[in-house]
Amino acid sequence: MTIELLMLLLMLGAFVGIMAGLLGIGGGLIVVPALVFLLPKANIDPSIVMQIALATSLASIIITSGSSALNHLKLGNVDMFVIKWLMPGVLVGGFLGANVAEWIPSHHLPKVFGVIVLLLALQMLLSINSTKVRTMPSSTITALCGAFIGMVSSLAGIGGGSLSVPFLNRHGVEMRRAVGSSSVCGCVIAISGMVGFILQGYRVDNLPEYSVGYVYLPVLVAVASTSMLTTRIGAKLASTMPTVALKKVFALFLICVAGTMLL
Repeated sequence: MTIELLMLLLMLGAFVGIMAGLLGIGGGLIVVPALVFLLPKANIDPSIVMQIALATSLASIIITSGSSALNHLKLGNVDMFVIKWLMPGVLVGGFLGANVAEWIPSHHLPKVFGVIVLLLALQMLLSINSTKVRTMPSSTITALCGAFIGMVSSLAGIGGGSLSVPFLNRHGVEMRRAVGSSSVCGCVIAISGMVGFILQGYRVDNLPEYSVGYVYLPVLVAVASTSMLTTRIGAKLASTMPTVALKKVFALFLICVAGTMLL
């Protein structure tokens, strides 16, 4: 690993940490594309770059979302009903997503996910001035939605905040609490997804040195070392920023992500 590559990874981690604390995302939507670009510079075999990017992204999300979740817990931004019923679903879905990744054509997933994210962004923009209040669905429906969020998120190497935050906010969870709860769920998605990718990676012979399955430890340490330090900055911003402004920032972020995936 060169000094230039190390500095890029440290800056990537710092930016991801701020976004994780502010928006409740794990950072995979930023980390995965960045690693796909950067990993070849570390002489990673091109045939496994995507798998290593996904797995390493999920591993970094455990630390990033975990740090973000702790900061939001201290600030009172976590809804325990959401944690109780959404978490079992995302746990199962995250593990399933990593195991079915081998069966789904990888070139289809970004466009499907891009359409979903774009629809969620538009829904969030339309809901800014809405006064209609929705309640959370039943515990069973919430768990099933969690399984869907977990599976899609694991397949995309993300923590699920781009799906869970709009879902929670649409069903009456205040934006700050949606962001905080999403951080907790994102950590669980990442753990289950990472375990799946580690098990899949043990079947591969051309992994780089210092890998655990598909998780590449040097990159993980570099990204996580700065991201866990900057999540508190994002969490404080989320707690002080007006709800309408936070919705606009999140919706703009989703539109940028959707556009990147679709194009």
